[in-house]
Amino acid sequence: MSASGTPRSHLDRLRDPIAGGDMEQVADEVLSVLDSRRGIWGGEWEQVLDRLRELPADRRRELLHALADRFHRAGDDTEARCRHLVLCGMISEGLADDPLAAERRKALDDLGRRQSFFYALRFEVLIRAELAAGRPLPAPVVAVVRRAALDAYRASDLVGLARQLTDPVLSVGEAWADQALSDATTPDWQALLRYAMTATASKPNAKWDKGALALLDTLGADAVRETVLTWLALVGRPRTLPLERREWETDVNNAYDPYNATALRGLAWLLSLLPPRPEVARALGLLVETSLKKVAGIGPRNPKVANAGVVALARIDSEAALAELARLGTRVTYKNTAKLLDTALEARATALGLSREEIEELAVPAYGLTEVGRATHRLGEATALLEIHGTRAVLSWRNAAGKPVKSVPAAVKRDHPDALKDLKTAVKDIDKMLSAQSERLDRQFLARRAWPYAVWRERYLDHPLVGTLARRLLWTIDGRPAGYADGELRTLADDPLTEGTRVELWHPVGREPAEIVAWRDWLERHGITQPFKQAHREIYLLTDAERATRTYSNRFAAHVLRQHQFNSLAALRGWRNKLRLCVDDSAPPATRELPQWGLRAEYWIEGDGEEYGIDTTESGSYLRLRTDQVRFYPIDAPENSAHCCGGEYAMWLRDGQEPVEPLPLEDIPPLVLSEVLRDVDLFVGVASIGNDPTWQDGGPGGRFREYWTSYGFGELNASAETRRLLLERLVPRLAIADRCTLEGRFLHVRGDRHTYKIHLGSGNILMTPNDQYLCIVPKSDPTARGTGYLPFEGDRMLAVILSKAMMLAADTKITDPTILSQL
Repeated sequence: MSASGTPRSHLDRLRDPIAGGDMEQVADEVLSVLDSRRGIWGGEWEQVLDRLRELPADRRRELLHALADRFHRAGDDTEARCRHLVLCGMISEGLADDPLAAERRKALDDLGRRQSFFYALRFEVLIRAELAAGRPLPAPVVAVVRRAALDAYRASDLVGLARQLTDPVLSVGEAWADQALSDATTPDWQALLRYAMTATASKPNAKWDKGALALLDTLGADAVRETVLTWLALVGRPRTLPLERREWETDVNNAYDPYNATALRGLAWLLSLLPPRPEVARALGLLVETSLKKVAGIGPRNPKVANAGVVALARIDSEAALAELARLGTRVTYKNTAKLLDTALEARATALGLSREEIEELAVPAYGLTEVGRATHRLGEATALLEIHGTRAVLSWRNAAGKPVKSVPAAVKRDHPDALKDLKTAVKDIDKMLSAQSERLDRQFLARRAWPYAVWRERYLDHPLVGTLARRLLWTIDGRPAGYADGELRTLADDPLTEGTRVELWHPVGREPAEIVAWRDWLERHGITQPFKQAHREIYLLTDAERATRTYSNRFAAHVLRQHQFNSLAALRGWRNKLRLCVDDSAPPATRELPQWGLRAEYWIEGDGEEYGIDTTESGSYLRLRTDQVRFYPIDAPENSAHCCGGEYAMWLRDGQEPVEPLPLEDIPPLVLSEVLRDVDLFVGVASIGNDPTWQDGGPGGRFREYWTSYGFGELNASAETRRLLLERLVPRLAIADRCTLEGRFLHVRGDRHTYKIHLGSGNILMTPNDQYLCIVPKSDPTARGTGYLPFEGDRMLAVILSKAMMLAADTKITDPTILSQL
């Protein structure tokens, strides 16, 4: 304190020891201030540094050595050590002395294991000191500086330093980048990588293309294609130099290096300038999907790289590129990338004079299949048989005598490696496309599509790939329902139906119950497993309660859903949704637009909870949602919105708009009402916390116990009722049929230890003698062996229930200690 009682400034406290030449005291005072400010260098502290730098060289040398003698005080904390070294670096400018050179190199090595650093910590002082000493920076340190310079709050001097660090061309630590640096050993290849780093715009322009083409001419198109594709195949692999993650940081090891991401964009654009090849389109499609994979606390790995992949595919004029765009169009849910895909497909459709739907149909390749679901390839004396079984492609082999063999013949591996590679690639491509086409077809019920008979046969029934799905569905031909069996289209009476003019996808809404049951019997009689529920599709008819509420449905209100799972499902089913964050913000409801019907469906939701870290992720998005009404509006009605944390929805009116009332549910076409409510039922049935067998305690604070119990063992929804009807037919055929009975909401399974009740909606289990809860967490991909014929694919809960039943019927054979402890 001064004599007047006013706190003395840092400069005041340093004035006397500086005047007296006591550099030991100056060092102690400066380090005390340094620690208290935790590396914040602005304000009065900058004045202190200026005063120290003004000291004569001999005094600064004394101070530098006094500070070096006290370096041990920094301990093992990397940032504390760096702050001490930064201070020494600032004081030693222009001096030949460098007493902490070894410690600085060690600090930089430690820094190289970080994702980034806060610019105010001034670590760049250490880097400049190292460069001034004539020593090259370790590559991991260069990578850290580059990443730090890309942070939103970067300082201009740090950006300038990063621009000076041009070697290596890419940042090390990622498998693909390490391989690229290893391969690019010549000046021309180095130039290609440097040019890829200029891809900073949203898409390439003519000037960029001109420079890229010059490089491609020098290196050769084939060499660039082969080499770059090997790099892209490594994108998304685990980091070769894992970064240390502090407890408040997101998992950066699963994200892209943001500096290298620019090069990935450039490489994607470069590939689009090469002569079209299927493997290029395939690699770009994989790059899009890999770049959109979500990382906890971050979201999609790198949407800009994904967008670059879409832009590149849109620039390639080939069937393979169009197929990838169409496939991605059915799978990608990230809003901006999905919009780019829509634009690309619409542009291609306009150029060809076709509709968007027709483009998606024509874009499906045959992948070498010569007939529906089948192809044979002769490779020397061996024969490869490529067949589609359900939604999977299977590659099998026969020897010269035509007899099946279990593995790839050695002669094929030796003499036909390229053909073998192409076949294995085709299997992977077919699996991806089958999944995408199944999802596309499942969304056709609301598309109001009708096809001329000849066009439909070409694009659907007789298409080598899509035909494997279309032949397992029901259609109406000139109003007559038909399915495909025994090589022909057949009516319900199995009469052949050989011609027609107009074809539509059959839907059970509006059909007599007897007809629906008859078609289910027909499918079973012919052993047809549908790719998704059609004949067994749930129908949601207007209820008396909904007639009473008139303009909204509460059928799926008051549920608690896992937000991120709901968000993914909604996007997959064509709904638009915004993640709810625990912040002062508003959001529209989950929305599905139905342009063919002039309607917009809304599902009203809100975030649940208020405690960060318990009710939210690290980034602040809610872990759970609470659900409310389903409503319908004209498609052009103003948008509703509500606070993310909850509250009343209100219509956002602008530019003189008038409020629009929700439409009466009785005015909604029955097919639309049924399909929209089916989507919402799916969201609840899959994302509800009531499905989580580990939440018996009710989750955080036990506040969800009542909901978990009521949902986990309550009344069955429409999907579970369908499951029950199927099990009535299926259970008698099971190997454990004598141990199983269906009663109400449960499948009862008699084991040797207990009798178990498996809920048909949630899969949760109660056991005798007192309905004690039994927690069995299903595997991520459950399979139920011995179930025999199933009429449709895609009901994961059915598989969970059957697998649990098989296990519990033989409960004396259970070895899992977690389960045994409960029995």
